[in-house]
Amino acid sequence: MQPDLHSRTLAAHTLHHFRTLSPLTHCMTNEVVQSFTANTLLALGASPAMVIEPQEASQFAAMASALLINVGTLTQSRATAMRAAVEQAHLTKTPWTLDPVAVGALEYRRRFCLDLLALRPAAIRGNASEILALAGMNGGGRGVDTTDTAIAALPAAQALARQIGTVVAVTGDVDYVTDGQRIVSVNGGDPLMTRVVGTGCALSAVVAASCALQGDRLDNVASACSWMKQAGQIATEHSTGPGSFIPAFLDALYNLNAQEPA
Repeated sequence: MQPDLHSRTLAAHTLHHFRTLSPLTHCMTNEVVQSFTANTLLALGASPAMVIEPQEASQFAAMASALLINVGTLTQSRATAMRAAVEQAHLTKTPWTLDPVAVGALEYRRRFCLDLLALRPAAIRGNASEILALAGMNGGGRGVDTTDTAIAALPAAQALARQIGTVVAVTGDVDYVTDGQRIVSVNGGDPLMTRVVGTGCALSAVVAASCALQGDRLDNVASACSWMKQAGQIATEHSTGPGSFIPAFLDALYNLNAQEPA
């Protein structure tokens, strides 16, 4: 099946709804990227919160519009808090998103992520090696970096989406978003995005926030990927390297055009 190319017009319409809702997004993410993730969500119009204390995580997950679980700097304490938040999200039907960082390279986080899948994430966002590993189709990666292409991981993404009943975004030079039946491709971005820590993790937070929107979840997730790729292209044109890319990227997200649906 050939993927459908995601429409930037649809992405602009979705961004209007996103900014109107301003989803309160509970980000249980890795320590390296918390500030960048929060600033990315704020630039797009969402409201980020980083609540990681085990005694608070479950309570806040019930209050939030959406929940992100990112296992980049997983510890036993964080795993306890994440599990409690996901269980609460499952009970309250708060959509939650899994970013299985380096799941193919490290056994503890692989077992943890596989265990969480029973609690039905609304979306999963990962690179090719992570999606392959999560689907049980090999895939290791080199730490957090992929050693596979997104298109090679697409069958694994489809199988994982069908198995769990979720939307899977496998990201790379081209992003592919699937619910197991439909496939949407998202073009754009720039290689400079891979030279800045946190663009993938921030994308996962935006994907999580997009799952709070009404309407077609696959289209909402694809729109989230589109916003990030569009901003990456714009920022590259206005920067000379990774240091100047970050403020240019946040500005580009903030200034993305949103179209009110007719």
